[in-house]
Amino acid sequence: MTELILQSVYSGLLQGGSYALIALGLALVFGAMKVINLAHGELVLLAAYIAYTVESKLGWNPAAAIPIAVLVVTITSALLYFLVGRIKTNREINSLTLTYGVGVILTNLVLMIWSADVRTTNSTWMQEAFVVGELYSMRSEVVFFFVSLILIVGLWWWLSRSWYGRAVRAVSSNRDAAKLMGINPGRTELVSFLVAGLLAAFAGVALFSYGVVSPATGGVLTVKAFIITVLAGIGSIPGVLIGAVLLGIAEALTVTLASSALQELAGMGLFLLVLFVMPNGLFGAAGRRG
Repeated sequence: MTELILQSVYSGLLQGGSYALIALGLALVFGAMKVINLAHGELVLLAAYIAYTVESKLGWNPAAAIPIAVLVVTITSALLYFLVGRIKTNREINSLTLTYGVGVILTNLVLMIWSADVRTTNSTWMQEAFVVGELYSMRSEVVFFFVSLILIVGLWWWLSRSWYGRAVRAVSSNRDAAKLMGINPGRTELVSFLVAGLLAAFAGVALFSYGVVSPATGGVLTVKAFIITVLAGIGSIPGVLIGAVLLGIAEALTVTLASSALQELAGMGLFLLVLFVMPNGLFGAAGRRG
């Protein structure tokens, strides 16, 4: 039983790394613009289907699709920003409706182009077992777990050290004051959407490499990304990783000790528990003030 629990924790840890990769883009846009991008899961899904196309049509490793996925998804993300940017009143509420509609459109485009069939990788290299002592996983899970860590560190460095990263934080804190400091809020928000699209592209390729995808997956991914963002607390990049790992482990232990039918319920239960005890999230603004 102990070995089974350790395997579940290990699997949940790797799954959490993938969840973090999925949630990073939504957390960035949410922190920069106070906009919940309900089409974020569909952007991830679009990248996953691009990886499927590259593998099925060209016979390449799914990882080779990353440059194409980055190009397509960042362009789509930029177009989404220009739509959101036209909202001048009640941006928080109106953007929910707009991005939800864009998500529905993207889901139906996926259905039209790739059909409703479930897709997964056939890459032997990606599916080969990776063994650490008594613990087992797929090679792709380990590879993209470390890719997730690298991107999280890179995003943290960008936000804290680069000019545009600091500009994103300034606009998020006080848009009017940022204008007085010579920052163009529109351009800064566009950059945040482009970076979110880049992160979604990596997340989609990772998703296809270790799991299964279907047109209905996008909405599920958006919900998980939102849960992780709230668990982390607005503006906390390390918190995204910790929240994602907690969610992954909670789901894995639920599947092992109870039933796979309760997997989604475990994540929602964790979400409600953290909100009840810590309304600002694990690393929210109240905990980081000063």
